[in-house]
Amino acid sequence: MIFGLTPLEDAAGAILAHTHRLPGRVLKKGTVLDHAALEALAAAGESAVIAARLEPGDVPEDEAASRLAEALLRPGLTRSRAATGRVNLFAAGPGLLALDVALIDRLNTLDESLTLATQPTYAPLSAREMAATIKVIPFAVPGAVLAEAEALARAGHALSFHPYRPLRAGLVMSHLPGMKPGILDNTLEATRARIAAVGGELLPAERVPHDEAAIAGALRRLRAAGAELLMVIGASAVVDRRDIGPAAITRAGGEIAHFGMPVDPGNLLCLGSLDGLPALVLPGCARSPALNGFDWVLQRLAAGIPVTGRDIQRLGAGGLLMEIETRPLPRAAAGRAEPLPRPGHRPVAALVLAAGLSRRMGPVNKLLAGDAAGRPMIARTVDHVLASRAEPVIVVTGHERERVEAALAGRPVRFVHAPDHAEGLSASLRAGLGAVPEECEGVLVCLGDMPLVGPGTLDRILDGFDPAAGRSVVQPVHEGQPGNPVLWGREFFAEIGALCGDRGARGLLARHAARLAAVPVTEDSVLRDFDTPEALARLDAPA
Repeated sequence: MIFGLTPLEDAAGAILAHTHRLPGRVLKKGTVLDHAALEALAAAGESAVIAARLEPGDVPEDEAASRLAEALLRPGLTRSRAATGRVNLFAAGPGLLALDVALIDRLNTLDESLTLATQPTYAPLSAREMAATIKVIPFAVPGAVLAEAEALARAGHALSFHPYRPLRAGLVMSHLPGMKPGILDNTLEATRARIAAVGGELLPAERVPHDEAAIAGALRRLRAAGAELLMVIGASAVVDRRDIGPAAITRAGGEIAHFGMPVDPGNLLCLGSLDGLPALVLPGCARSPALNGFDWVLQRLAAGIPVTGRDIQRLGAGGLLMEIETRPLPRAAAGRAEPLPRPGHRPVAALVLAAGLSRRMGPVNKLLAGDAAGRPMIARTVDHVLASRAEPVIVVTGHERERVEAALAGRPVRFVHAPDHAEGLSASLRAGLGAVPEECEGVLVCLGDMPLVGPGTLDRILDGFDPAAGRSVVQPVHEGQPGNPVLWGREFFAEIGALCGDRGARGLLARHAARLAAVPVTEDSVLRDFDTPEALARLDAPA
């Protein structure tokens, strides 16, 4: 390919390198210059343009990207059409993406003209989620380079996709005297949601005393009922491969392959087998719907990918899943704590819901009620959101729209009106999500009546967002209680937008537990809303 300043008389068929705005016409970058385009350039006083001219054997960018995409395609993956030298590959359904990293490196080092970027290996993908993108950097690729890339791609499996398969799972929960039944109930719901998230079915759970023989008997009963995956979660944490849970697997006729994993939370997972099927003793963190090491093992098993002790030992790079706040942390400063640094923050918008009718407040619009300094509640909430890294900040209005907008006058926010706000929370969410810019990968859904959630807390929630690592939903947790706001990845926008009535997205959390990351926070502000006159009377004055 010849690139550079090209006289118009030599530019017929060349590819324009930069956009030209001419009187009455725009010639965009990538335009193939024909007679009419050259005449327009000459009429505008141009004598030469920066352009690319293909040489014999060169393959144009769109054709090159399309051909490499076809060579890389494997069952379970689909592709987009080629445009501006790019083709995207997508998951056809839910499952795991596996990579041959060495082969991808070879493809990317063949020539600077060809690039392949992918999600991380074993990334869980939902249907139509992007798995990889092929981009041709210049306007053409040398034919010999493309042929070598195609041969490499066809000979190997740079990308392979493993759809989740129906999986019947059995759970044994042991208990000790005095243990609250609610703990087991919550464990069961979290596990059921995890299994459902990977397309599986949880058999009726076994609740037995924390005893080796009792657990072994329950495992045999679940195996006889058709369980293809066996799980034990004990009343107390496993501390050794000979502890009660692992010993019960051995007693039932199984064996233990590996104890422990370099993933936190999830260190105390125990991997074993029974009748050739996986049998796991789960870490205590699996009682929570938050992402932990068990999720990674479960996803692979549900996709039909065997997991060995060696596989678990290789999970350490990227295995730190939980942000842990510095302790002790002065209570007064907790809400303003500096977020832990993370490389490459993802663009996330903030949605402040301010459309409600304030029915529980009687004639008062709670969002406009002033604090001791006279600042409306909605202004306090929005000021905290503006001080966080979320951008843009979108405020959804409805009831008393003009007064709410007046209370926020002069602030750099975008207003979106929900004309059907009387329908309930779902109407506000639909209106707000429609205004989130395409470049944003997620949205932080903030409630207008939670003015005590500070920017430091909001930034901690943003820090926890990493869809590539399985953290597509992020929720703050204070002393074990989940709170607000919740951050949702773009993959859930359509599902949230389909909600009806006065229903928020909270009901979707259990459904997507495998993608949920819980961020611990020291302040109870994430639990405190002000939607009654009594609560409003307790609203703190600003610091």
